[in-house]
Amino acid sequence: MKRLHETLCIKVPKVYDWVTRQVDVPVQSFSGENGLTVLDFEGPSPTPEDFLNPCVELAAGGALTVECIITDENGNPVDPLARNSILCTEIPQIGGRQNVNFDFPNGDTVRLQKVKVLKKGYFVVRLSNARGKSLTSVPQPFAVAEKFYLCAPPGTILQCEISEIECDADIICNNGEFIQIDVSINMCQSVQTEATVKLEITADFCHPRPEIPFTCPPKPFPPQCPDIFPGCDN
Repeated sequence: MKRLHETLCIKVPKVYDWVTRQVDVPVQSFSGENGLTVLDFEGPSPTPEDFLNPCVELAAGGALTVECIITDENGNPVDPLARNSILCTEIPQIGGRQNVNFDFPNGDTVRLQKVKVLKKGYFVVRLSNARGKSLTSVPQPFAVAEKFYLCAPPGTILQCEISEIECDADIICNNGEFIQIDVSINMCQSVQTEATVKLEITADFCHPRPEIPFTCPPKPFPPQCPDIFPGCDN
């Protein structure tokens, strides 16, 4: 088939800049009774006293397991990598994005824009022991703001995606007394600026390929017995 090149005008998103970065959310510590009041553990198994001192579960039911689970604002577990599970958005600035010049060792100067980005979401802490008893906290918010220097001229929009996330929780007890719970969250993010543009390109239109025909194979007959059938009259 002869292919004909044509000049086409297409409308596509153009990436102006793209960076990746790890972000560490400041450690959140919940200490003493005040910390337990904030966490407000809930669970069908433990008694109300256990809410104030979860370290009792260590002695009552074996070693205590601590989990940090990313959730929505209502405490429902979510896929942390799914879009909108963790909000990642640009923080508006008075006067818009500020221009910043960067000088390179070779004498070149490049002008970038300062972009502020906010990440925020929710998590719960779940405590469980070897006997299957568990306590789950109410949802706790987390947030972190960062600044990026990107090629982000007026008219571009920010696209932000969380590609990896790790949420860890640790509990500290001292002879059955609750001391504190620490929660740390680390994320990998992909941040880019883009705008919808119209481009002129030379290309071919795509066409479906011909289907490969399917041919039914012949069905062989069973071998005959020519010595006895069919008979042959002489």
